[in-house]
Amino acid sequence: MSLEVISKIRSHGGTQGVYKHASSATGTDMEFSVFVPDHAAGATLPVVIYLSGLTCSQANVTEKGEYRAACAALGLIFVAPDTSPRGADVPDDAEGAYDFGLGAGFYVNATEAPFGQHYNMRDYIERELHALIGADFPADISRVAIMGHSMGGHGALTIALRNRDQYKSVSAFAPIVSPLNCPWGEKALSGYLGADRAAWRTYDACALIEDGARVADILVDQGTGDNFLETQLKPDLLAAACAAADQPVTLRMQEGYDHSYYFISTFMAEHLEWHAARLRV
Repeated sequence: MSLEVISKIRSHGGTQGVYKHASSATGTDMEFSVFVPDHAAGATLPVVIYLSGLTCSQANVTEKGEYRAACAALGLIFVAPDTSPRGADVPDDAEGAYDFGLGAGFYVNATEAPFGQHYNMRDYIERELHALIGADFPADISRVAIMGHSMGGHGALTIALRNRDQYKSVSAFAPIVSPLNCPWGEKALSGYLGADRAAWRTYDACALIEDGARVADILVDQGTGDNFLETQLKPDLLAAACAAADQPVTLRMQEGYDHSYYFISTFMAEHLEWHAARLRV
């Protein structure tokens, strides 16, 4: 694939870049950011993929995530894709709502018109982005971790559970753990996939675990001051599904923290250290 370099800048002993390419999965141009720490010539580095939440693009974590110092110290490439296809021809929510359409791809392969043509973020993350990072950066794609926030936490959990051999570890900040059981998820999955709730289960972390999917372990941080905690995120559902299935999970309730990047950046280095330990295996 041909990459267009939008920007490159030195930071924390590495290079922070933003790139654009024509995506075969979405049929649109897609942007993503990559931080590459300084490294020996010819060396390859493990990769952490970060999936962002509703209304976000790669810019939010790139500017606010405070990951570069930790990635430089740990020798991790940090990749942040966009959250949806974009462009004049890409359909959006009919009423312009923030929780569906542009900026809200939910990391699914849509089947419902008019979204099926472009909203294929599952294929984009699982297949196309992997191939691109392996081809164009000094990445060891046999050592990849995935993490995310909110909608991106949902994406990270479900992608890892569906592709255990592709990801060494998975973590999340304030994830939507069960889209089948919250307003955000019900709106998104019905809009992208139709009314058959059985088709939604492959995009629900709790349902995937109930249906037999497993990963080595899961790390989740959730703020107790998050205003979406009770209505949208429901981490107790993940804890219950994991307990019933003997799926290891560490759920840390962080007192007073909200849903913002103040919360994410506070615990980002701990998550990266957790992933680094597993990526060295």
